[in-house]
Amino acid sequence: MKHPQNSDLWVHILGIAGTFMGGIAQLAKAKGFRVSGSDKAIYPPMSTQLLQAGIEVTPYEQDTTLSVSNHHFPDVVVIGNALSRGHNLVEATLNAQQSYTSGPQWLAEHILADRWVVAVAATHGKTTTASMVAWILEYAGLNPGFLIGGVPENFGVSARLGESPFFVVEADEYDTAFFDKRSKFVHYHPRTCVINNLEFDHADIFENLAAIQKQFHHLVRTVPGNGLIIKPSDELNVDEVLAKGCWSPVQSQGLQNADWTYRLLKQDATEFEVLFKGELKGQIYWGMTGLHSVRNALSAIAAAVHCGVPVEHCIAGLCEFKGVRRRMTLVGETAKGIKIYDDFAHHPTAIETTLLGAKNALKITSTLKGIKPGHNSAPNGRLVAVFEPRSNTMRMGVHRDTLPAAFACADEVFAFIDPDWHWHLPASLFTQPVTVMSSYEALLEVLIKQLQPNDTVVMMSNGSFGGLHHRLLDALNQKDNE
Repeated sequence: MKHPQNSDLWVHILGIAGTFMGGIAQLAKAKGFRVSGSDKAIYPPMSTQLLQAGIEVTPYEQDTTLSVSNHHFPDVVVIGNALSRGHNLVEATLNAQQSYTSGPQWLAEHILADRWVVAVAATHGKTTTASMVAWILEYAGLNPGFLIGGVPENFGVSARLGESPFFVVEADEYDTAFFDKRSKFVHYHPRTCVINNLEFDHADIFENLAAIQKQFHHLVRTVPGNGLIIKPSDELNVDEVLAKGCWSPVQSQGLQNADWTYRLLKQDATEFEVLFKGELKGQIYWGMTGLHSVRNALSAIAAAVHCGVPVEHCIAGLCEFKGVRRRMTLVGETAKGIKIYDDFAHHPTAIETTLLGAKNALKITSTLKGIKPGHNSAPNGRLVAVFEPRSNTMRMGVHRDTLPAAFACADEVFAFIDPDWHWHLPASLFTQPVTVMSSYEALLEVLIKQLQPNDTVVMMSNGSFGGLHHRLLDALNQKDNE
């Protein structure tokens, strides 16, 4: 596929350091545009990717691109959805009567218009499933393009233009921009559409579940009759969306009563069989854990098969799938066997499935060591959950009452809660010890004191968590050497 050169056209991106907008920047640069941008905070991994792509980035307060004193303005300003009316750069764009657009709209017009789009939508698992699809297509030699809200370890970047007709996009239901309140994914017009699950989230922009379902049905309306929708066999909320009207073929995935099903060969889901309409297609052996990973894999396989990849190639490719950064990523292990994982989970369902997968992995470890299961403090160590309720929805208190059940698999829970959030954790409803700290430093100190040899620590946040993952690992290693 040839990409036209656009070196004379200048794209300036406001909010460039976010994963999505940073991906837009990299795609625009690869397409031949001159690209620049600014953001409030610029940090890895996106700052590294932008630097490697040769893209000029400045902090908001130093961005003079739209100043009235300039004689040369960008050809278009792409405005991220984190910026609202009142932001000085938004106001400068409007006052100068600059041409502006949203990230999803720019993507649709300049990247997706001539591609076979595979869109992955869901409340949970979008990033991982989209990464799986992109990797399967890559494994099959198709060199796909992709834009994913994370960094797939098999690629090392979150966005790539690619050379084939296929483009995989993580289809986010969050709103598009201050001037376009539709969900991002309505712009993508996929031929292959995955809807993995659907729950209430993003309470800052959606009034209730029905409002989210309405947006998902807008997505369904864009899938052509010769396309494919892939859905779970056991998600009532998704079924209700399709019941509003569906004009495309549908395939399902699940444990049973589905087109694509699975049989576990190991309890932690590191080995399982893949079946299509009851016929065994192969076995997957990989480093992923948890039933949610298996379900993501079935969706990815169905999507790739629709793109023309033989199912055997899909299965072989997933056996070499390395996961996604910040999705149960092992930060490191101390000399005393304390393992620290970094995970993006910030919704009760994601927290529950992540911890369940970790707990099952611990049980497998116990069996291999000849340890009888039962006691939480067995020599294989405890499962320790560390989290911060950082998302807008969580801080609004929407999920507070469902949190205790989400942490059921953890042996002990630690939390960071900023006093400015005015958020109270219902610690009395938890069945295990809960420790709440109001600063990262205090949380770090208590973890250093209370963690025990062979503990598995899962740190969950949709932010940077104050860099606590590496700081904790370094502090524990230093403690071991004293």
